[in-house]
Amino acid sequence: MAKLIVSDLDVKDKKVLVRVDFNVPIKDGVIGDDNRIVAALPTIQYIIDHDGKAILFSHLGRVKTEDDKAKLSLRPVAERLSELLKKPVTFVPATRGKELEDAIAKMNDGDVLVVENTRFEDLDGKKESGNDPELGKYWASLGDVFVNDAFGTAHRSHASNVGISQNMPQAAAGFLMEKEIKFLGDAVEHPKHPFVAILGGAKVSDKIGVISNLINKADKIIVGGGMTYTFYAAKGLSIGKSLVETDKIDLAKQIMAEAGDKLILPVDNVVATEFSNDAPHKVVEGDIPDGYMALDIGPKSVALFKDALKDAKTVVWNGPMGVFEMSNYAKGTLEIGTALGDLTDATTIIGGGDSTAAAKQLGIAPKITHISTGGGASLEYLEGKELPGIAAITNK
Repeated sequence: MAKLIVSDLDVKDKKVLVRVDFNVPIKDGVIGDDNRIVAALPTIQYIIDHDGKAILFSHLGRVKTEDDKAKLSLRPVAERLSELLKKPVTFVPATRGKELEDAIAKMNDGDVLVVENTRFEDLDGKKESGNDPELGKYWASLGDVFVNDAFGTAHRSHASNVGISQNMPQAAAGFLMEKEIKFLGDAVEHPKHPFVAILGGAKVSDKIGVISNLINKADKIIVGGGMTYTFYAAKGLSIGKSLVETDKIDLAKQIMAEAGDKLILPVDNVVATEFSNDAPHKVVEGDIPDGYMALDIGPKSVALFKDALKDAKTVVWNGPMGVFEMSNYAKGTLEIGTALGDLTDATTIIGGGDSTAAAKQLGIAPKITHISTGGGASLEYLEGKELPGIAAITNK
C-alpha cells in the first residue's frame, strides 16, 4: 500500500506534478476511447479543489521518428480534458525549456497544465523510457510535490514516474493508483476464499509468473485461450494446427503437477480449418483433429468454468477464452464475462484489453468491482513483482 495518497498532501499554492496515464487511442487527432482520461479526473479534481496547480505528464504511443510527433501529440487529450473538467486546460507543446517554464510560472491556484508527450524525449537517446537521471531531475525541479496516478506504466522505470519520484522530497499515489494497489494487492495477498483466477490469452509464457504465484493462493485456476493447447500437448492430447509453445511443454507439465486439480482446462473447443471467421467450424471434445485449430472454448467448457465460479468470493480475470475479435469465436469470452457479472457476492477484478472489452460489450462493467487500467502492470502485480513506479512512491 502506498504510504501517502494525494489527499494526505497539502497541495494549496503548490505546483503538483502528476504522472497520469493518457495513453489513449488517437487516430487523425480523434480520441477513440477516453476512459483513461476519465479515470484520472478524481485526482486532478482534488488538486484543483484544494487550490493546487496541476501539471500533468503522460506518454502517448511509441515515438520513434520525427514524423511520429505530429500524430502523437497530447494536444487533443488536453482539449478533451478541458471538456471533462469544464474549465480551460493549458497545453504546452514542449517537454522542457523556457516555453514550459514560463507557462508553469504563470499558473494560478486551481489551474491545469498538460505537458507534451513525455516520449518525445525518446528521440534523443530514450531519455524518458531509459529514466535519464538529468531528465528526471529537471522535471522534478518544475514542481513542489509529485503524485503518481499512472498504474498503467507502474511496471516501467521511466523518467516521468521513477525519475521524478527520486528527485522529489514528497511523493504520493493518486486515487486511481491507490485503487489499483488496493484491489489487485488484496486479491493476491488477502483474498476472500474461494479465490478463482481466470487466465486466457495466446501464450503460456505471458502468464507463467502469474500461474506460479497463484498456485498456492488461488483455490482454482481456469485456463483458456491459445495457451490451453500447450497444456493439451503436455497432457499428450492431439492439438492439430492449434497454437502451441513447444519450448514450454515441459514447464506446462511442471505447472500441472504442482497445481493438481486446482488447474481447470477446457474439455471441448470450437475448431476451424483456418484462422478466419468465415472458415467452417465445429465443436470437438478432447483431441483436436488434424487440419483443425482451436479458436474458442466449447459449451461444455463454459458450463465447467461457470460451475467453478458459482461460489467464488474473489475472481481475477485476465485474458480472453478465444479469438475474441472474431464473432464466431467470441462466445466463450462473453459467456465468462456474463458469469462474472452475475456474481453478486464476490470481488471481481478484470485486467487486460480483451477481457475489459468483453465486459464493456456485455454492459457488465458497472457490475465488476474493479477494472484495471494497466495490462502489463496488472499482470506483473499478479505475479507478485515489485513495480518500480509504485516502489518509487512507497519507499520515500
